Parts: sequence; C-alpha cells; structure tokens
Amino acid sequence: MFDFSGKTVLITGASYGLGEGFAHGFAKAGASLVLTARSADMLEAVAAACRELGSPKVTVVPGDVSVEDDVKRVVTTGVAEHGKIDVLVNNAGISDSRGIVAEHFDMETWNRIIAVDLNGVFLYAREVGRHMLETGGGSIVNIASIMGSGANELNIIAYTAAKGAVVNLSHQLGCEWADRGVRVNSVSPGFVVTEMVRVALEAMGMDKWIASRTPMRRVAELHEIVNPVMFLASDLSSYITGIDLLVDGGTNTSNGTFQIPPIHFEWNQDVAPKVGQGYPGIVPRPDWYQAMEAGIPGLHYPLPE
Repeated sequence: MFDFSGKTVLITGASYGLGEGFAHGFAKAGASLVLTARSADMLEAVAAACRELGSPKVTVVPGDVSVEDDVKRVVTTGVAEHGKIDVLVNNAGISDSRGIVAEHFDMETWNRIIAVDLNGVFLYAREVGRHMLETGGGSIVNIASIMGSGANELNIIAYTAAKGAVVNLSHQLGCEWADRGVRVNSVSPGFVVTEMVRVALEAMGMDKWIASRTPMRRVAELHEIVNPVMFLASDLSSYITGIDLLVDGGTNTSNGTFQIPPIHFEWNQDVAPKVGQGYPGIVPRPDWYQAMEAGIPGLHYPLPE
C-alpha cells in the first residue's frame, strides 16, 4: 500500500508497543529509520527486526523526549547519518496505572506525564519541523488519543490534558507551517491490542469490557493504527494538514453506545424486525429490562381489560 523508498522516518518511543509497530510498518515500506527511546537494548532488538523486514538503513539513538538536549542530539544525529528527515512520528508517551482520581493527583506525576506526552511532542516537532522547513517539506504525525477528545471513566487527568493539548498543537502547527511545505496531523487511537498487552487484557476480560462500549464492538489491532499513521505520513495525504484522525471504532462519534440493548430493539419483531445479528449486550438482562420487552401497553399490545 505504501512506498517510502528514499525517505527517512524518525520514530520516538520506538522500543515497544505502538512505536515498534510503526517501525515495522515503515521498514516493510522501504523507509530508512531513526529510532529513539530510553532503552538502548530494546531499540537494538527493534532495529534488527526492521533491517530484516527491508529497511535499508536503521540508526538507533537512545534519548529521553523530555530532555531538550537529548532531543537535539537525536535529531542532529539522524540528519547527520541520513542527510535528512522526511517524516516524524511523535509517538513517545506515558500514563499512570494507579488509577488516582483527579482530586488526589500529585504534581510530581502530573509534571512527568506532561513533560513526556506534551513537552516531548513539542520539542521533537520544533526541532524536526525547523529542519523540514529548511529542506523544503515533510510530514509530522503526532500520536494523541481518544482520551484527548472527551471524558472517559478510564482517563487519567494528566494524560487527557496532555493528549488534548497534542491535538491542538497539531492543529496550530499544521496551519502555521502549511504554506512552507510541512504538514502536521495527529492520530487519536482508541484502545488497541499490542502483543505487549494482549495477554493481560484478555486474561482480565478488559478487551471484552472495552468492546462492549465501542460501536464496532471490538478493540483495535495494531495494524489498524499503523496504517492511518502511514497514510498521513505519505504523499497520499498531500492535501491534508492540521487534522486529528480518530481511529477508535466509532467511540468518539457516538453519544453513547449500549451495553444493554435498547428496549425498543425488542419491539415490532412481527412487523419490522431488526436485520442482522448485532451485539447481544450484557446478559442476563436486569429485571426492569425484561418487564418492558413486550413493548408499550396500548401501543405494542392491548391494554388489559
């Protein structure tokens, strides 16, 4: 689908998860790669796989996205090794798995998440963006999240603040740099299963719970996030800038997705039955639901004498 031959792609947070998936996808498409994350050993393993998948040149440069000097060093090294950077995938990010509610959230964790998830995105966009402006163009894809576009009971307050800011950062830079040949967009994934988290999600039943509140009734697979990112990075999207692409199975488009099927699905089965087998919903149904299955008295069946 994609051809990145002759292009160099810099990917942050490339040592595992989504970042590893992006690296593999661009490698298969013939791109040269600059991979960065904090773990040198994990990066080297990803780099070796990318070379086997077809990347003509892979450069590993460990660094912390929240440290300005590290960012400058990674970008400078990437340009020196490859001559240019055509694509930046701003992927590095962290969250907090403690489940601390907003009214008790500590500033140390807040500052660390903001430093990585927002400041790091800006630092890389600034450094790589300036290089692209000087060399005549390029494409930046920032990885945001559906958590940045609306409230969610799973949200961590610092994470949603950072990801919402990444979306607006992408809008601003996408417009500000548009007339100088640099496109900036963001992708907001929904819940996605990578091999790193698949076993845990499936063992805990979280994949089924997440699917129950997603219009497509399933979580995403890794390639379903990789492909949209590669599309926005490629010349196929040459007239697209400043957008946030929701890749979430319909979650943010929905005003609410049922876990218990709406009662009216049970009505009118004799005259206008629902076509196709949709999501069955949570079973067993609660008592109040079963009491209404027959419909509205006087409309769907006669009132009692």
